[in-house]
Amino acid sequence: MAGLTRSSLPPPRKALLRCITDAKGKEVLDRGLVLWFPAPHSFTGEDSVEFHIHGGTAVITAVLQALGSVPGMRPAEAGEFTRRAFQAGKLGLTEVEGLGDLIHAETEAQRRQALRQMSGDLGRLYQNWSHKLKRCLAHVEAFIDFSEDELIEDGVLNQVDTSVCHLQAEMERHLKDERKGERLRSGVQVVIAGATNAGKSSLLNTLCQRPAAIVSPMAGTTRDIVETALDIGGFPVLLSDTAGLRDSPDVVEREGVRRARERVEQADLTLVVVDCAHLLTDAQQAVDVLQTHLMCVLSSQEQPETDRCLLVLNKSDLLPECERQKLDREMRRVSGLPPVCLISCHTNDGLQDFLTVLHSSVKTLCGDPLSGAPTLTQARHRAHLQQCVAALAQYKRHRDTDLALAAEGVRLALTSLGRITGRVAAEEILDIIFKDFCIGK
Repeated sequence: MAGLTRSSLPPPRKALLRCITDAKGKEVLDRGLVLWFPAPHSFTGEDSVEFHIHGGTAVITAVLQALGSVPGMRPAEAGEFTRRAFQAGKLGLTEVEGLGDLIHAETEAQRRQALRQMSGDLGRLYQNWSHKLKRCLAHVEAFIDFSEDELIEDGVLNQVDTSVCHLQAEMERHLKDERKGERLRSGVQVVIAGATNAGKSSLLNTLCQRPAAIVSPMAGTTRDIVETALDIGGFPVLLSDTAGLRDSPDVVEREGVRRARERVEQADLTLVVVDCAHLLTDAQQAVDVLQTHLMCVLSSQEQPETDRCLLVLNKSDLLPECERQKLDREMRRVSGLPPVCLISCHTNDGLQDFLTVLHSSVKTLCGDPLSGAPTLTQARHRAHLQQCVAALAQYKRHRDTDLALAAEGVRLALTSLGRITGRVAAEEILDIIFKDFCIGK
């Protein structure tokens, strides 16, 4: 590397301005900062040099060609630096995943969650559980191997029973997070649904501030799912416009309605759009109509959840002002309905209040990434933790009948947890056995 800078490397972790040249040192390619990170105090734990150069295409190409001409030098494979950091013990697997999420974060809340995971909060939680499981397994195996020699204290298995119960309860609480971390990582699925010509596509275009969907006075214009990604107050949202729900002889439109109902079933939040000009003037009758319409829209869900939807009364600009104000007052007073928002996609009236309600709902679905215990962010974490809980249940089932099978349950739990963090070491079990009981001292 010194050959590319016409001088020796700078002192460790100190940035110095250098001329960066070709491998023969004849031509100056750029002037930039050079930093030297000697092992093991680097990202990968190996000797590392960083060149901070200007970002022009010609500069980058020239410097890469110069580096490629150095004997033994090659471009890193995709993710190779992070892999080497993991293999050197610089990062755990959850921190590696956090780093990947941070690189791909598109919203503020995603950035916060990824940064917290990369800093090791989730990894430390799992490492703490792993340490407790190792101790439980060591004590059970010590009891199996050495209890007849009276080298094991009485009550060891009772301590293991208590620890296993506490761990199982902690993991079950951790799993009951309503998938908030996973939802924040991948985006909240928000679906716009309702009858034809209610203004669903207009709402999509208004929210994404571009003509993403075709808007027409003809009923049944939208046939397929139209998706767009949004940032709602720092939270990621995947917004879907769907076909209007009605019976139709048209085979293509029927397929669109089927897909719409399927998407509503999968939704985290459903925006049920209603043309408020079609509502009756009597408040109670209007409520009855809205409740019937809600059940029709949410009928594809096994258990319709009105707390996972918002009622959007669109086209308020078509109502006389006195009727609009009356409807607004009546909807605020009634109970038995999800939050109701009166808006006009044509004039944007009521849109800001609707966005405030939408942001509050999305925030509730994702949670605060910086408060409380760290949440699950990956489907694989959940799968391995569920296996871990099932394995601890195996310990409890066989504890009084077959201690070897019970010990195997703890071992399986430890293995499942190790698959999340990327660290499983049998030697540590032996270390705990000899340390805690001083066997062979």
